[in-house]
Amino acid sequence: MSQTQQPLISHLVELRSRLLRAFAAIVLVFLALVYFANDIYSILAEPLLRQLPEGTSMIATGVATPFLTPMKLTLIVSFFAAIPYVLYQVWAFIAPGLYKHEKRLIAPLVFSSALLFYAGAAFAYFVVFPLAFGFFTKMAPEGVTIATDIASYLDFVLGLFVAFGIAFEIPIATILLCWTGVTTPKDLSGKRPYVIVVVFIVGMLLTPPDVISQTLLAIPMWLLFEVGVFFARFYVRDKGEEEEQDDAS
Repeated sequence: MSQTQQPLISHLVELRSRLLRAFAAIVLVFLALVYFANDIYSILAEPLLRQLPEGTSMIATGVATPFLTPMKLTLIVSFFAAIPYVLYQVWAFIAPGLYKHEKRLIAPLVFSSALLFYAGAAFAYFVVFPLAFGFFTKMAPEGVTIATDIASYLDFVLGLFVAFGIAFEIPIATILLCWTGVTTPKDLSGKRPYVIVVVFIVGMLLTPPDVISQTLLAIPMWLLFEVGVFFARFYVRDKGEEEEQDDAS
């Protein structure tokens, strides 16, 4: 075996070890939560249940849906709960190959990305869901009984969670674009009118076809863009400074 192959094999072995640890963490969290699967689904369904007319409820149209849907939700929640540990494993794998100044800049981005995703999901649950479901239930035609299938509801809210979670990553994306030299905070500030148009288009594409959900996604995206532009100024480094830091490391 050549000397060039040995480092590659060692990296692959370490990668497998990190992936197994991340997978084990997700499984452990799932085993801890599976007993409360129905309770977790009840918490997720609460924003809709509060808006349903009196005497109506959610339904399950499939034979195995009452069992499989809470299990599916619990598995997804387990993954979300284990994200900090998963990101730690990712960081532990890539950190040895980074320069000292790169570690100092990237580490906050890696872990703040998880916090921003959680913030996006929380914003969707506590702000968007009550307003959107209230709008939907009030717009039902007369004589139509609202009876949402639990599997359809799960797919719907998961889509919103992902949309808002990704949208809240805008500061990270903005900082990375400036840090890698693709653009600068000054250029981004000059493109602000175009950004506002784009975020409203994205809000229209990622949310249900109602103005409330679209606006509630577009406005935070715009504000998060401004936050990203502000902090991106601290991630712009001139080449001379980077060379000095690399030599010091």
